[in-house]
Amino acid sequence: MTQEIRIGPTKLTRFERARVIGARALQLSLGAPLLVEVPDSMSDPIDIALRELRENALPMTLRRVLPDRTSQDIALNRLMKPRST
Repeated sequence: MTQEIRIGPTKLTRFERARVIGARALQLSLGAPLLVEVPDSMSDPIDIALRELRENALPMTLRRVLPDRTSQDIALNRLMKPRST
């Protein structure tokens, strides 16, 4: 059962995107395993985090909270717009 997004926009905001990339880059710099194949020339954690986000490989959940303290947990892959081929 997919839950409707009640809080905020139906896509990832630029602030959420920056937060996710920063959090994942920190995890990578501390030795977390890669979730996508990367070329040997790519070693910057931010570049790798961007690639993982682009390829929708991050199993993360975002919590959106309103000032009245109501919140909603949303899977990151639900906020990513589908890639057109």
